[in-house]
Amino acid sequence: MKTLIEGSWDDARAIASSAFTKLKSERLPVGSCIGRTLAVDAKSLVDLPTYATSAMDGYAVSGSGPWRIIGEVKAGLPMKTALESGQAVGIATGAVIPENTFGVIRWEVAQVNGDSLTGPVAKDQEIRPPAHECKAGDVIVESGTQLNPAMIGLLAAAGFDEIDVVVQPRVALVLLGDEIQLSGIPRDGLVRDALGPQLPGWLGAMGAQIVSTQYISDELELVISALNDACAQADVVITTGGTAQGPRDYLHGALEAIQAQILIDTVKVRPGHPMLLARKGDVAILGLPGNPQSAIVALVSLGQPVITSQLGQKQKELAVVTTASEITAPEDFTRLIIGNLIDAHFHVAPYLGSAMLRGLAHSDGFAVVTTAVTGAGEQVRWLDLPA
Repeated sequence: MKTLIEGSWDDARAIASSAFTKLKSERLPVGSCIGRTLAVDAKSLVDLPTYATSAMDGYAVSGSGPWRIIGEVKAGLPMKTALESGQAVGIATGAVIPENTFGVIRWEVAQVNGDSLTGPVAKDQEIRPPAHECKAGDVIVESGTQLNPAMIGLLAAAGFDEIDVVVQPRVALVLLGDEIQLSGIPRDGLVRDALGPQLPGWLGAMGAQIVSTQYISDELELVISALNDACAQADVVITTGGTAQGPRDYLHGALEAIQAQILIDTVKVRPGHPMLLARKGDVAILGLPGNPQSAIVALVSLGQPVITSQLGQKQKELAVVTTASEITAPEDFTRLIIGNLIDAHFHVAPYLGSAMLRGLAHSDGFAVVTTAVTGAGEQVRWLDLPA
């Protein structure tokens, strides 16, 4: 694949979305799979409902009334014999309908005198037929779906004890820079590390897992060694800083040394311009700029499509929203503007600088702006932040 240099944001996203394939799967207990991605179509193992059941508490009756009450049917304890004409049994919601049942009379309208029952009833009244929700073999959750609690309940009801889910992409972080301070109040020209603490949260929301974190000084040999170590244990390697071409930016040289192929080298986007995507074998290497907001722009621009592909999920189309005020973008560049949706209108957040985090901390996503001036009331695309 030819390297995209200074390409458009949309072209870069397209490459990131298609350059990597789904990872292998693993089989896990169904109750452990909330938030995981289904690896294959889940086909129901049974009819749902599996039996004809009562939709209400009441009385199952056979033939014409009045009926003689001969017993009770509880959920989980089906009647072993068939009802005869003129007979009735009390029945609980969800209990199996006895053979020869005409319909169910709700308890609140039933008229009972001793063991004699009268009340209004129609054919199959308040009876849930078998396979009304699905038949055995029907696809109930599609491959590539991120499983929510309701889906887990559906899979369990459909007879699954275990399911096949895509393994979570393993991410190795390589954080570059001599100016990073890991704790305490920054001093002597150092800055607190703002990316190391937040990247695991963003990546976890995308469905990935962190397997290692390295802090590396700006020295070529150290960067080469760190990348080799990271590639040996991860599906995605994420670096911070060093993506530009300055005298202390060693990422390009290190990628060349480990024989990685650069797929994307800088993107026409603000913030986040010097972002980078490479590959070494099947491992994705994502270079994030050092400025915090730029780094998160790069992560959602290129990293999220890569992880989505590795999980076998469908790439999400960006929604279209309406602007609440005039916004601008550099000529021939895409601009990602942090902010919030209020009543389907995009409102710009304060503190937009690429080194700032305050606006990012209180925003839901980015407006994707591609024209130089976009007035209030016009439409732009919307990129959600992972949640």
